[in-house]
Amino acid sequence: MVGTRRMIALLFLVAVFASAAVDGCTPSDRAALLAFKAALNEPYLGIFNSWKGYDCCHGWYGVQCDPELRRVADITLRGESEDPIFQKAHRTGYMTGSISPAICKLDRLSSLIIADWKGVSGPIPACISSLPFLRHLDLTGNRISGEIPADIGRLSRLAVLHLADNLITGRIPRSLTNLSSLMHLDLRNNSIRGTIPRNFGKMKMLSRALFSHNRLQGFIPGSFSAIYRLSDLDLSFNRLSGPIPESLGKMSVLATLNLDVNYISGTIPASLVNSRIGTLNLSRNAIEGPIPDAFGPRSYFTVLDLSYNKLKGNIPKSIASATFIGHLDVSHNHLCGPIPAGSPFDHLEASSFVANDCLCGKPLKAC
Repeated sequence: MVGTRRMIALLFLVAVFASAAVDGCTPSDRAALLAFKAALNEPYLGIFNSWKGYDCCHGWYGVQCDPELRRVADITLRGESEDPIFQKAHRTGYMTGSISPAICKLDRLSSLIIADWKGVSGPIPACISSLPFLRHLDLTGNRISGEIPADIGRLSRLAVLHLADNLITGRIPRSLTNLSSLMHLDLRNNSIRGTIPRNFGKMKMLSRALFSHNRLQGFIPGSFSAIYRLSDLDLSFNRLSGPIPESLGKMSVLATLNLDVNYISGTIPASLVNSRIGTLNLSRNAIEGPIPDAFGPRSYFTVLDLSYNKLKGNIPKSIASATFIGHLDVSHNHLCGPIPAGSPFDHLEASSFVANDCLCGKPLKAC
């Protein structure tokens, strides 16, 4: 009888430990997370205080696991959050340290978000490209330096790549265009140099491509127009040169095109002013020739900024046939002749027309 009881008790303990092993995260994932934590320092909010115990799938701040595999699938750590920890502290987060290559041992990781901590520095671990299930990588708003991993294109499932507001240098890797699932690309506010890959149009799923405030040079690839989902293209504040591809104005869903503050030359393609683009900023370039006399009912601009260029001729009469123009700026060019009467000119201020050769009429002086 005593032996039977001992056997039952032993079986119970085995069942308890087996259940814990099934419900908890794997020891390798836990070790990888602790190594990742050891490379970071977050002194104010204590978000890592919950990273204790053996089950990293329950109660560890910012960590989520696959419910079936019990493997770490998501790490979401944002320095700007509405989480009660942040609200109670009445402050945003500040974290220093670096991203440990130990993160790459989490080989079922789908999402890695370490954003807006202001002080996280060091390079992006090159091994990040070996994570086969990674879909979302967001390191925005830190002090990440070094280059984008050369073989980033191996991440065949990657849908979101946000690296904005860092200190990233080097060139755009050629392999980036292999990211056939990528939908959102944000590289703004870094020090990335070199040219944009000519075959950028390979990324057919891309809807946002944001490159502003870098050191990119060379021509704008015409292959952008092959990305039929692209709605937002921002190449402003770079060193791009050459003409604007006419094909950009023929894109079916492109709604925002920012090319301001570059060295772009040539003329304005007529396709741009009779397109579905709603925000078009070409200011502060070296664009020449006339404003195309090609406006029509398809022309619907919330913003049309052509200022600080070398445009000549008059303001085309067809602009009156545009369905809507909210903000128009043609100042600091070499335009001449009377400003057309009526909409949209009757609600614009003189600052939209100043510093031209001989424009006249309301809101400027009479002709």
